[in-house]
Amino acid sequence: MTGLLEGLRSWGRRYLRRFGSRSTIGSDARAGLVLGVESVPDGLASGLLAGLNPLYGLYGYLFGTLGGALATGSVFMSVQATGAMSVIISDVPQTQSGDHVAAAVATLAMLTGVVMLVLGALRAGTLVRFIPTAVLVGFVNAVAINIILGQLDTFTGYDSDGVNRLDRALDTVLHVLDFQWSAVAIGVLTIVAIIVLERTPLGALGMVVAIAVTSALAAVMPGREIALVSGVAEIPRSLPGPVAPDLSLVFPLIVPALSLALVGLVQGAAISGSIPNPDGRYPEASADFRGQGVANAVSGLFQGMPVGGSMSATALVRAAGAKSALANLVAAIVMILVIVALGGVIGFVAMPALAGLLILVGYRTIKPHDLLMVWRTGRIQASVLGVTFVLTMVIPLQYAVMVGVGLAVVLHVARQSNRVIVRRWEFDGVRPLPLELDPPRELPPGEVVVLVAYGSLFFAAAPVFENQLPAVPEDAAGAVVIVRLRGKDDLGSTFIKVLQGYAARLHAAGGTLMLAGVNERVYAQLDATGALARIGEANVFLEQRRLGDSLSQALSAAHARGA
Repeated sequence: MTGLLEGLRSWGRRYLRRFGSRSTIGSDARAGLVLGVESVPDGLASGLLAGLNPLYGLYGYLFGTLGGALATGSVFMSVQATGAMSVIISDVPQTQSGDHVAAAVATLAMLTGVVMLVLGALRAGTLVRFIPTAVLVGFVNAVAINIILGQLDTFTGYDSDGVNRLDRALDTVLHVLDFQWSAVAIGVLTIVAIIVLERTPLGALGMVVAIAVTSALAAVMPGREIALVSGVAEIPRSLPGPVAPDLSLVFPLIVPALSLALVGLVQGAAISGSIPNPDGRYPEASADFRGQGVANAVSGLFQGMPVGGSMSATALVRAAGAKSALANLVAAIVMILVIVALGGVIGFVAMPALAGLLILVGYRTIKPHDLLMVWRTGRIQASVLGVTFVLTMVIPLQYAVMVGVGLAVVLHVARQSNRVIVRRWEFDGVRPLPLELDPPRELPPGEVVVLVAYGSLFFAAAPVFENQLPAVPEDAAGAVVIVRLRGKDDLGSTFIKVLQGYAARLHAAGGTLMLAGVNERVYAQLDATGALARIGEANVFLEQRRLGDSLSQALSAAHARGA
């Protein structure tokens, strides 16, 4: 019992260090104030982008930031709704209409949290590196355009028709005469004001001031009434109460939850790999997975939308002087104070002002340099980029994400299978190190040929490996082929079949196949599959601690047979 208590105390001391010390409180408080104030209009805009009651976006920012501050492995990570996640949510039918939208949003956030927690528990943080840059670049840039297109209705005051964003954007362009020009003016002024004020000492707070000024201007503009946040949502001056998930929605929301989790985790992994903790160490990606899972569970419980690691918010709080996780904790407290004290004022925010903010965010998210770089890399990469981009534009994003992940897996398998190279090692006696040559097209009778395979020898690579082996003639008497397998930990049944078949063809022609540098795991695989008996136990040489010993044993055995 004493040991348990001491262990808990030790963990508690380590955990509290994430919130800094007395010397860092001032810096964290200032950084948290900047992020908290900036997050209010940003959270409302994210809710609007997701097609939800803007309050769901604000609640997601609040409870996501709070949960992330308490649970992520990264001390500085700000967990908030991201543009890509918001666009995915806008394509989920259950969150866009019906009598149970609030329950659907809460259930979706909790499901997303569960997926993240499971992946974190499985220590799957390294999996994100298997998603190619071409897929990510295509997806991110298409999402950026979707963000812009998705705000045209609010920005112009025209209610368009169409089956997707492209159709609705075209419909909007064809009805310019029906625009509410006062709304357009507010949106344009908001964009200009943000750009100008960001270059002043206000910095990131320039966005807050810009939206406040243009919203005040909208209230006094003559003509048609401009839409306000209060027109689409009742703004309470209190925090939301907890809600229970709707279990009947779990099955239809599984695919969107998986997509949201993958997008959120990939974006969060960029933070884990680029921003070290105060001790100089980079956080473990799997720990950040778990922290984002906790943040989503808390967000969903209190009526917030799904959230993930936000690079822009993390960069903002760092630039504002954050020294520990206390900065994000302060940001959450600031959001609570704004909601409770100024809830009524939030209702006067002009919707076209939020649309202008999102259009600016979408424009800044487009990365033409990245698009050009991937496009110039090669035809395969360009094709993957194009397919991902087009799918993200024309089909619901939750399916585009899953197709992108599938495409990434297929691309990875194809690339790995084509990277297998078989080379011949030839010892000329001049130096102890071998010459490396191309393998012979046909196996010469009476010769010893040492072959080394570079690359991963998994199932898809087996045919590529087999095609590079020397062809076996009708008469290969006395010929020996030694395949060096040092460093190969797992062959798989497909590759073992290739070895068995080649050994059989050699034996029929009077030759022999030997395997050198075989580790214990591969030896056990050969034994269990019967390949060891077919190749011959005397022809398989286990790896030794000294490099070259196993191959030397195989060469001695080959020459002893009179080859």
